Amino acid sequence: MSRALVIGGGFGGMAAALRARRKGYDVTLIDRCESLGGRAQVFTDQGFRFDAGPTVITAPFLFEELFELFGKRLEDYVEMVALDIWYQFYFQDGRTFDYGTDMSATLASIRRFNERDVQGYQNLLNTSKEIFEIGFEQLADRPFHQFSTMAAQIPALLKLKSYRSVWQMVCAHIEDDSLRQAFSIPPLLVGGNPFRTTSIYGLIPWLERKWGVHFPMGGTGALVAALEKLMRDVGITIETGTTVKRILSEHGRANGVELESGEKLPAEAVISNADAAHLYTHMVDQVSSSAKLKLAGAKYSMGLFVLYVGTNRQFPDIKHHTIWMGQRYRELLEDIFEHRVLANDFSLYAHRPTATDPSFAPPGCDSFYILAPVPNLQGDVDWSREGDKLGDAIIDALDRTTMPGFRESIVTRFHMTPQDFSERYLSMHGTGFSIAPIFRQSAWFRFHNKSEVLDNLYLTGAGTHPGAGLPGVLSSARVVDHLLPEAGA
Repeated sequence: MSRALVIGGGFGGMAAALRARRKGYDVTLIDRCESLGGRAQVFTDQGFRFDAGPTVITAPFLFEELFELFGKRLEDYVEMVALDIWYQFYFQDGRTFDYGTDMSATLASIRRFNERDVQGYQNLLNTSKEIFEIGFEQLADRPFHQFSTMAAQIPALLKLKSYRSVWQMVCAHIEDDSLRQAFSIPPLLVGGNPFRTTSIYGLIPWLERKWGVHFPMGGTGALVAALEKLMRDVGITIETGTTVKRILSEHGRANGVELESGEKLPAEAVISNADAAHLYTHMVDQVSSSAKLKLAGAKYSMGLFVLYVGTNRQFPDIKHHTIWMGQRYRELLEDIFEHRVLANDFSLYAHRPTATDPSFAPPGCDSFYILAPVPNLQGDVDWSREGDKLGDAIIDALDRTTMPGFRESIVTRFHMTPQDFSERYLSMHGTGFSIAPIFRQSAWFRFHNKSEVLDNLYLTGAGTHPGAGLPGVLSSARVVDHLLPEAGA
């Protein structure tokens, strides 16, 4: 039986492993972490549980179809719950904006900011739907390793005004500045600056409206566990705590991998879920001119500072997902993405899973994951010094605004910085989402799912087409499925 080796057990790697198995390969998945999930690790301390990575689940059908490949059902492995309020936005003037499933409630919340933006939001949704119908339904799982494919899409991309930024697209429909900020946030969920990210990513509002925002009971870690059980059920071999050093090749074809231990494993196909920039910088012996150009001109996503906090009381007014907007918006993003400096202010995304699943904390307690976009390691930030200081500032800001008594209620706290992302996940420059989702790094311009360097080498994950975020990385595995021949073919 033909063997496929999958490097990396993030969602893209797990999905690709399952798809390769369905095509008849003897599949081995290798991950350097002790547990699968890639960035979706799980931390525990003093009875508190924390999802370490992605926490927003959209387009659940992309998970369902992985189980359906083998005649199984996702709901038999994990329970998915649709959230009523997707995000509550908090602004520094004390106003809040609830954004969720109930369209009439969402429109009423918009009306409190600006009457004219009720129609503006509906127009924005219509634009988002148009982008979605091409950008997601037609292009997200299409291979873009040939320029002719890209060229054929140029008329459609121009018609959709994909040369505009997400911010420009939102401003064409929304007048209120606070609402403009709220509706331009989605690129940050995939590592992009809304003022630079192509409006192709303007499809996200319609994607959320079409399928909603979901939470797996037990957290993202439970979703990882469900996929791991499925993989074991269908005969995929899983090796954790093992790092792949390099890709083996002969006559321009990948034919296996070498582990850090020196052991060499042969394969007919190699699928990499490693960070694409790391792969081409450190794991292959030769790099094509195309890959060299992409590496030389790469614009990277921001870094992430993630604070994990367990409290001895609950904060019932805090929704499952909160986006806490700071005083500055454009200027803060310029500091993060362009100047690469750690500013004194911040905006935050807070995840309170105990709002939906009390098992994340002891009785009467809360578990929090609080994320701040920060410069990646291309900026000169000493995270060994700045990590605790930033954590203190975030706690003080929440205590002063939305969560009085937060600081005194803390039982446990710890954090991750871009340095941790670099060391644990081999993410180039410690980024949270690989290369940024700008137009010149989209579709054919992004790292290809069929390697630009070696035959028989395929790529999934945030740095490849179509991009970061769970729908993106799961779709990248769909692209690999189109490219990977049947075993033995």
